[in-house]
Amino acid sequence: MKWLKQFQSLHTKLVIVYVLLIIIGMQIIGLYFTNSLEKEMTETFKTNIAQNAKQIELSIERIYAEGNNTTNTQKEIQNLLNEYANRNEMIEIRFIDTDQIIVATSKQSNRHLINQKANDSAIQKALSLRQSNSEVVLKDYGEGKQRVWIKNMPVTTSKGLIGNIYIESNINQVYDQLSDINQIFIVGTGISLIITVILGFFIARTITKPITDMRNQTVEMSKGNYTQRVKIYGNDEIGELALAFNNLSKRVQEAQANTESEKRRLDSVIRHMSDGVIATDRRGRIKIINDMALKMLGKTKEDVEGVFIFDVLDLNDELSLDELNDNNESLLIDINEEDGIIARLNFSTIVQNTGFVNGYIAMLHDVTEQQQIERERREFVANVSHELRTPLTSMNSYIEALEQGAWKDESIAPQFLSVTREETERMIRLVNDLLHLSKMDNKSEQVTKEIVDFNMFINKIINRHEMSEKETTFVRDIPSQTIFTEIDPDKMTQVFDNVITNALKYSRGEKRVEFHVKHNVTHRRLTVRIKDNGIGIPVNKVDKIFDRFFRVDKARTRKMGGTGLGLAISKEIVEAHNGRIWANSVEGQGTSIFITLPCEVIEDGDWDAN
Repeated sequence: MKWLKQFQSLHTKLVIVYVLLIIIGMQIIGLYFTNSLEKEMTETFKTNIAQNAKQIELSIERIYAEGNNTTNTQKEIQNLLNEYANRNEMIEIRFIDTDQIIVATSKQSNRHLINQKANDSAIQKALSLRQSNSEVVLKDYGEGKQRVWIKNMPVTTSKGLIGNIYIESNINQVYDQLSDINQIFIVGTGISLIITVILGFFIARTITKPITDMRNQTVEMSKGNYTQRVKIYGNDEIGELALAFNNLSKRVQEAQANTESEKRRLDSVIRHMSDGVIATDRRGRIKIINDMALKMLGKTKEDVEGVFIFDVLDLNDELSLDELNDNNESLLIDINEEDGIIARLNFSTIVQNTGFVNGYIAMLHDVTEQQQIERERREFVANVSHELRTPLTSMNSYIEALEQGAWKDESIAPQFLSVTREETERMIRLVNDLLHLSKMDNKSEQVTKEIVDFNMFINKIINRHEMSEKETTFVRDIPSQTIFTEIDPDKMTQVFDNVITNALKYSRGEKRVEFHVKHNVTHRRLTVRIKDNGIGIPVNKVDKIFDRFFRVDKARTRKMGGTGLGLAISKEIVEAHNGRIWANSVEGQGTSIFITLPCEVIEDGDWDAN
């Protein structure tokens, strides 16, 4: 196979192309030369024959003009044709009268045909039309078939048509001469090709030698050797290419050194991070994992390298690689059940400028302690709520009785009782909220869903708040098309009341609340955006406002009667409806709360009564 590889080399290809170009060029020249020469020689041959025929014609006209005896006329014509009998280019000349009778012939072997009728259609055509005609035919005269040019030329005088001159001429000698010339041309072409191939190898070598050097240097670069340089043979384009290649090799060497340095620095950073880091390729196979991630997983590097990341994290039933491109939410997972380690998992996608996904990065943050505190807080809230609800209800009833007139000191008691009652009601609300959250945590809260006209539903809620808040501007951007959704009206009313109340509570100046409803028919989702012109939320606290007991401004929230549970309850309710709630805020410019819910596609027949 070595010869085949040599045949495929650039050096051989250049020689082949060079030779093919020469062959094609010479063939085109030869074809044009041969055709032109053939045309010129055949035209010259036919012209000579035509001139001889014209001389014979003039002589026959003179004989007929002078002759008084038919026998003498035939002898004179025979003598005339005998003068042309020894010419090589003319095989036979005949004179045929108007009755197609052969009067004379120049060929000795055909004298027996004299005074016989010539049955030839070409002769008949020439006599009837009085026009010359000619054709090339193949005839065998004992030496094989050869080309013969036959010409018929009518002879006319002032008295009219007297006959036809029939000439057979040996045009094959013209083609023999052309064959000899072609043979000479072929030999010359072969000699020139030999010289061309020899020169082609030398010329191709001057081109391919620098390219071969660059190929060898490229192979060395692929092995990591960037020190060698290509020799520059001249100042032409190939020399400039070699110079550019050397510069490229130098730049690649510098870039490789920088990359290795950055890689070592990055490895050091990843190795000493307090969070676990897992990097994969575009197929999700683990390529890089730091020591913290291995410690959290309780595995060794050999156990996880090259393994599908969802197999390691046990997430095959919850996520897929396609969902990672559209979902950047964090997940809480039991990463190591034996040690009881809970981690917050965040995925990010490595995307090139072309949009091609190059890989994925998973960040593991140990939140075991935080989750333990959260669980303890929830248990505490449930216990306190159950313990306080009964005495608070009793206190509320007692205070109501006192307010009806059962107090003694008319100057102090009313004020005291009023404040106590307000605090009692606030605590009752707190307890109710805690119980609500506790029920939802325990999945004991019943969600009674029904299909409602969402446009009508949201408009009722806005109308109610609009009646109670006369000084607030409510802006509605609700599509005219009816949107149906399956929700629990009471619980979703609670969600929107919480969001609207917060928007009104934290607005400043001229209060303004905007409602924007969007309907995505393709994905069967609706999105509600409720925007206020309030004080806004700092960027680092936006994601925490749905956490339980979280307050952006604790002093102001307590003053306004907030418990820090309204948005947490709203989040639980929305997620129970297979929806999602999140916030977007710019400090000093207001806050937007987004709520997405699934939609129902109602066909016309679905409302028909059975």
